[in-house]
Amino acid sequence: MDPRTTPIHIKAPHGATTTEITWADGRRAVYPNTVLRGLCPCAQCQGHGGTITMQEGGDADLRDIGTVGNYALKLVWGDGHDTGLYSFRYLRELSDRDDVTVFDEEPRG
Repeated sequence: MDPRTTPIHIKAPHGATTTEITWADGRRAVYPNTVLRGLCPCAQCQGHGGTITMQEGGDADLRDIGTVGNYALKLVWGDGHDTGLYSFRYLRELSDRDDVTVFDEEPRG
């Protein structure tokens, strides 16, 4: 498994406005829920074009979070939207955005 795309800790407290992921290589990224909701990768939000763009609107209250196999998170939003599967690779790519706070630390062993 690639440590860059292997989450070792996911923190999304109920009522919080951010979701935090710590990756196996030591990177800790704090994602605003508005960014995750706006960049939902599903076809309903993005169409079938291929390029993912920020979509305005939608409820950014994260109601539930779950893993899908060994490769993705399924996020359930306050408006009931739940069709976006956020692959770990995609989430790691999002950590390079300017509106995501990143802390690079030594990997935990």
